[in-house]
Amino acid sequence: MACSSCGVGGCSTKKDGKVSGCRNNGACGTGGCNKMNVFDWLSNMELPAQQRFDVVEIRFKSGRKDFYRNTAGLDLTTGDLVVIDAGGGHHVGEITLQGELVRLQMLRKKVKNDNQLKTIYRIATEKDMEKFHESRNRENPTLFRSRQIIEELQINMKLSDVEYQADNTKATFFYSADDRVDFRELIKILAAEFKIRVEMRQISLRQEAGRLGGIGACGRELCCSTWLTDFKSVSTAAARYQNLSLNPVKLSGQCGRLKCCLNYELETYLDALVDIPKIEKPLQTEGGLAHLQKTDIFKKILWFSYDTESTWYPMTAAQATHILEQNAKGIIVPTLTTEMLTQNTQAVTEKGKNLNEADRKRNANEEQRKKIAKDMANRARGNGTQQKNPKPAPKKKTK
Repeated sequence: MACSSCGVGGCSTKKDGKVSGCRNNGACGTGGCNKMNVFDWLSNMELPAQQRFDVVEIRFKSGRKDFYRNTAGLDLTTGDLVVIDAGGGHHVGEITLQGELVRLQMLRKKVKNDNQLKTIYRIATEKDMEKFHESRNRENPTLFRSRQIIEELQINMKLSDVEYQADNTKATFFYSADDRVDFRELIKILAAEFKIRVEMRQISLRQEAGRLGGIGACGRELCCSTWLTDFKSVSTAAARYQNLSLNPVKLSGQCGRLKCCLNYELETYLDALVDIPKIEKPLQTEGGLAHLQKTDIFKKILWFSYDTESTWYPMTAAQATHILEQNAKGIIVPTLTTEMLTQNTQAVTEKGKNLNEADRKRNANEEQRKKIAKDMANRARGNGTQQKNPKPAPKKKTK
């Protein structure tokens, strides 16, 4: 399979042990290898050429994808580099998906299958790839020089990436800014400096982190640069429901916003919190007011302590609910003890032992039934053999 970042035969290892492609041992330094991949689970289902869907998915730099129509009826394979219509020019991209799965992706992304889709010109030739490499080599110098120009003009914006078209006639500048930016003068300077058509495209901080890539606090590649495409809003309430420390340094990702992964397990926590009582005020006991210190959501255990003590007293969610109901009726419960959870745990343990004993007996009975059935089958097989080949009775010895 070809590599969209380097335009050669992928980032695999050659026979001599050297890494081909962008030479980053599979961790592409240009952010193009295996980025935003979609597994084609319909690839083994062959369809007649007349019924094959004529729209394919093509990937460009930093995982950007779009849909194009194969009007020429080219024999395409996933991984081929093709020349496509880029509106006033042409560009080179890699085919990442084709067939019926493309139709599903278009429905998911709400892309209409109409005449607005651009077309594929041809499969990229050697000459096309030479021009493509020339345009890619211009991107880093253009990025550095453009940042200098922005600093000289004192424009409050951050330029994160530059992407040239394969025909060297147009470049897209990706930037992020907090406020509205007037870059009309900047566009004139950039067009005169690099002799190209300029397109300024504003992206969010999360999209910027996805284009640049990186390693998260979990030790894996950023979700936004590998598979995440829909950026949902994240609030500090998600951290509160999961009992996380409201430390902005730990809760923020490389984009400076709250981590998207705070939403991944939120529904599970919300389902578990249904059985956890809301502690809005201290528990009233004979020993004083007991304040909530900690909650284990999945084990459904709550820890309380008194102001005059440093000991934490655990109890189950059901016990805490019972105490709240008693307090609501004006009843003051006895002083909390560390044996409250132990008593409940013993009851659960006894119940578990009974269940384990029942399972053991059921398995033993099952094994005994299997053994009896096996013995009966062996006896039936033995009787049948004797009937087919009856052994002659032993002769009596005569003197």
